[in-house]
Amino acid sequence: MHARNNNLPASILASIRNHRKRIELAPDSPMSRPEGTLIASYNVHKCVGNDMRFDPDRTSRVIHEIGADVIALQEADTRFGERTGILDLPRLERESGLLPVPISGVNKAHGWHGNVVLFKKGLVRDVHQIKLPGLEPRGALVAELDLERGGALRIIAAHFGLLRHSRAQQAKVLLELMTDKSDVPTILLGDLNEWRLGDRSSLHSFQSVFGPQPLAVPTFPARLPVLALDRIMANRKGVLTTVEAHDTPLSRVASDHLPIKAFVNLRRAAEPA
Repeated sequence: MHARNNNLPASILASIRNHRKRIELAPDSPMSRPEGTLIASYNVHKCVGNDMRFDPDRTSRVIHEIGADVIALQEADTRFGERTGILDLPRLERESGLLPVPISGVNKAHGWHGNVVLFKKGLVRDVHQIKLPGLEPRGALVAELDLERGGALRIIAAHFGLLRHSRAQQAKVLLELMTDKSDVPTILLGDLNEWRLGDRSSLHSFQSVFGPQPLAVPTFPARLPVLALDRIMANRKGVLTTVEAHDTPLSRVASDHLPIKAFVNLRRAAEPA
């Protein structure tokens, strides 16, 4: 316990140094895109930025800036009442080619408990809306996609709760979806609200399916990220490139979280586990 606490300041200082280095080395123009399917996760914080402005247009510009083939959003609906969607989805389709995975049983909401999955150029084979246990209303969206870039992929987009006991229950529910090893290649991503490591972490139980957890990528708070609350993991070894934060001047102010992204090698993902 004492070792963990003693290491915390060092990890925070390292994150600050790396964050400053990323800002200093950020290119003025976009770099050439690697091959593969770009996936991303972004807690849009109900389109309220660090300046406390409600600005859905700014959020949409960050999504366009990422350029993902598949992106999971959290907090894309209002929290109470009819949970009305707050993004301009037709505009996102026009400007970024992103379409929402269809869901049932909602009226004005974009997604399920604020979770939305958007994708480019493909077909939706199946969708499941999972209600996650816990004191707060939380959910996960499971979508099986046939992507035009060349492969079938299952996406589990989730937003875990703030309480450790709830996160443990929520992780257990998602693991039960993964008991069949012959399932299609699966990517779990979202705001998992977990900064702990080791046996006490709700992420520890995912190792049985998703393997050892990769290095944490700080995404919160966006202006000076020190906590790795957002995650991307795969149930096939070696199918993900290095996971990284989408750290730009716009993303640092548009939400309290930075987006997180990685490329998927769908050819490798199609190989048996």
